[in-house]
Amino acid sequence: MTTSTTTTTPLDAAKPTVVLVHGAFADSSSWNGVVVHLRRDGYPVVAAANPLRGLHHDAQHLRSVLESVDGPVVLAGHSYGGTVMSEAADGDPRVKALVYVASFLLEAGESTGELAAKFPGAQLGAALDPVPVTTDGGTSTDLRIRPERFREVFAADVPEDVADLMAVTQRPITTDALEDRATRAAWRTTPSWTLVTLQDLAVPAESMRFMAERAGSRTVEVDASHAVTVSRPETVARVIDEAARSTAG
Repeated sequence: MTTSTTTTTPLDAAKPTVVLVHGAFADSSSWNGVVVHLRRDGYPVVAAANPLRGLHHDAQHLRSVLESVDGPVVLAGHSYGGTVMSEAADGDPRVKALVYVASFLLEAGESTGELAAKFPGAQLGAALDPVPVTTDGGTSTDLRIRPERFREVFAADVPEDVADLMAVTQRPITTDALEDRATRAAWRTTPSWTLVTLQDLAVPAESMRFMAERAGSRTVEVDASHAVTVSRPETVARVIDEAARSTAG
């Protein structure tokens, strides 16, 4: 892996476009620090807005984002964003590598909620507030983290003032999205990398290791919370850079 430098370089048209997909209780700005490092290394970057309304709806939206990008793509997903990218990227030959960041690597037939509860250690569920909402298909439930628990269970290694802002601007996810079952698994045909976060109280490290090993994913471990894209952006960017370099050409 290469280390990002402080020298700003022009975007290199020969490099793949990195498409970033955020997960639940976050938005595209959660990738800001990662974007800075990737752009300094010459990568074109697109930070997609994940609707968080339902797996198949969200995957279709991501496919439309991918269709708008010219040339090869390295796709990185955080948390539930990994679930969405596995569904969306299957069969897309332009996607050269998948990078799962504190994320889910579902097999067809599995749900995000099922994998989140497979191993002990997750504390996120008890910190969620459910709110009934109306959807296109009828009614569902939005889930958000109670602000007073946000830093503890989601962003323990993020400065308190930053975590407080993240708690206010978090985007809720529907229970439908967490319960929807995957129908595709792009990691079966596309090389993948997994960043395991060892201090994660949302997705236990044991769960991430299980999914990564099952998928044959190349694994990097880091002593960080679930909000690793904010607390350790340079580490996330290095894993993405490694994936891009390993699959170039």
